[in-house]
Amino acid sequence: MIEHPDGTRTPVIDASVHIFAASNADLRGFMREPFKSRGFPDYEMDWYGAPGGEYAPGTRGPDGQYPGSDVETVAEHLFTDRNVDIAVLHPMTRGVMPDRHLGTAIAAAHNEILVSRWLDHDTFGDRFRGTIRVNPDDVGGALREIAKYRDHPRVVQIGIPLQSRELYGKPQFWPLWEAAVDAGLPVATHTEVGAGIGFAPTPNGVTRTYEQYHSFMSLNYLYHLMNMIAEGVFERYDGLKFVFGDGAGDSLTPFMWRMDCFGRPHLEQTPWAPRMPSEYLPGHVFFVQGPFDGPGDTDFAGEWFGFTGKDDMTMFGSSYPHWNLTPLAVPGSYSAEQRDKYCWRNAAELYGIEIPAGLAAR
Repeated sequence: MIEHPDGTRTPVIDASVHIFAASNADLRGFMREPFKSRGFPDYEMDWYGAPGGEYAPGTRGPDGQYPGSDVETVAEHLFTDRNVDIAVLHPMTRGVMPDRHLGTAIAAAHNEILVSRWLDHDTFGDRFRGTIRVNPDDVGGALREIAKYRDHPRVVQIGIPLQSRELYGKPQFWPLWEAAVDAGLPVATHTEVGAGIGFAPTPNGVTRTYEQYHSFMSLNYLYHLMNMIAEGVFERYDGLKFVFGDGAGDSLTPFMWRMDCFGRPHLEQTPWAPRMPSEYLPGHVFFVQGPFDGPGDTDFAGEWFGFTGKDDMTMFGSSYPHWNLTPLAVPGSYSAEQRDKYCWRNAAELYGIEIPAGLAAR
């Protein structure tokens, strides 16, 4: 929670904490043959490397384990050092594998680690919530993972890679969205680590530098979102909730203005999605926002946050343990209501997280 000068307190839900296996050997310990002995990329075998290192200092485990893999270290950093009340964990896997069966096996191993080490942890389990990872290239395997974990009390969403080879509005994914709605679980997309196969970070292909990659990769959400609206996904599955976990929600407003403007004369082309595009946002679309999203601590930050209803869609996420991990900072021009929505209320409502009434009321 955040302590304010006037004595009031604001709870904090960190909606984007990335967790890892301690090593490839550790991950293989949760896999079964014929996949356990297969080759697959390491976490850092991607095309870009962050200048200065991918992870924040001090995030490795006490024995040098991979950053974000040691429960006690992560808990100390989040709950003690950063005053987080609840952390929503998102396991990082390896992107989209050419072999869909291998991709499903890797996701399943991460799910076992998530549940056995984190969500069922004797000391900190009640402060963690989890994202089960599924492979959208293997819908049958994904449905099995959802069925396996849907009733776990601390599993709160389903995770898929942002860099899909196909847009998520297409019909081959509909059984996955139907299963998510039936399980009452939101679906979260996030840029994946490792050298998988999938979308380039921009419509014009790969970028030259990490800075360009980091700036534009998250904007791939726009193509998924526009396609899902045009294909009538939110009309068909009214209970579907989709979380875009890489930020860039601050860019939603101008793109939706354009989509509404140019979509208005052509609604007859999509009779399965008869409403204006922006009408499909409330209750369906959510974003995780970090310290580098938005206009910063400006006098118009709160006003911009309110445009297109972004203040009802946006949740704080630190991206721990990555290099851009910084303390939670709320722009001074946010209203008290906007601050609460961003820090905890939107996430609590989306994920069904109970915050003690006395704390939430202060």
